[in-house]
Amino acid sequence: MSKFDALDWYDTPLYYDIVFSGDDAREGAFLLAALERFGPKLRGAPRVLEPACGSGRLVLELARRGCRVTGFDLSEPMLAFARQRLRRGGARAELFEARLEEFRVDGAFDLAHCLVNTFKYLLDEDAVQAHLACVARALRPGGLYVLGLHLTQYEDRRCNHERWEQARDGVRVVCNIRGWPPAPKQRLERVRSRLAVLERGRERRTQSEWSFRTYDWRELVRSLERSGSFELVATFDFDYDISSPRTMPDELLDVVLVLRKRATKRTKR
Repeated sequence: MSKFDALDWYDTPLYYDIVFSGDDAREGAFLLAALERFGPKLRGAPRVLEPACGSGRLVLELARRGCRVTGFDLSEPMLAFARQRLRRGGARAELFEARLEEFRVDGAFDLAHCLVNTFKYLLDEDAVQAHLACVARALRPGGLYVLGLHLTQYEDRRCNHERWEQARDGVRVVCNIRGWPPAPKQRLERVRSRLAVLERGRERRTQSEWSFRTYDWRELVRSLERSGSFELVATFDFDYDISSPRTMPDELLDVVLVLRKRATKRTKR
């Protein structure tokens, strides 16, 4: 077997972006449709916040759709890639470096979004509640937080495996992600990503490992209720079809939640 070099995949934003791009238009259309259906009455162009904006694919997509976009990420290589993408695309957005649980922005946003599991990097309840409080402060009353993640079925003790293969401008990337079954009490899932990259006739193999906090449906709802700042107004899946909301809980593990900021925070009894 070829050797994989240990390297955080956020330090190679081009390869990461090649793997995950492709649904930008569909996701962007869904976010704006959700804002129109469930969000507050707009005052001009929508103000959109993206925590953990990564390589900036949705920053650019929503900026092109006329939104005033602000994004942040902890990875400076990702932010540099996103800024370059905006320049190439002739679009503008505000980008800065910050943590999910420690950020502050000026003004009131109509929409925030954080898709594809990034929320699960918050590894304990204190971090989750700090993040939700930051998002709530950033939104105007009635503003939306669209949150996407994979739920865990604790009784399934098999390893999970996903594989993608994408190419762009002569660079081919094969991504294999493996997740090991978590212990229900610890609620931490070990995850490994392996990238095999073929570029200019040379192959490069990298490996990155991290932990995710896990949720079943009841655990996720409990964390949201503990925040007191949001009401769950609709649930969808990763098809991003605004015409097909789900009745939860159901059998699917991929969820996209549309959360609406309450006018006043509800205290837990």
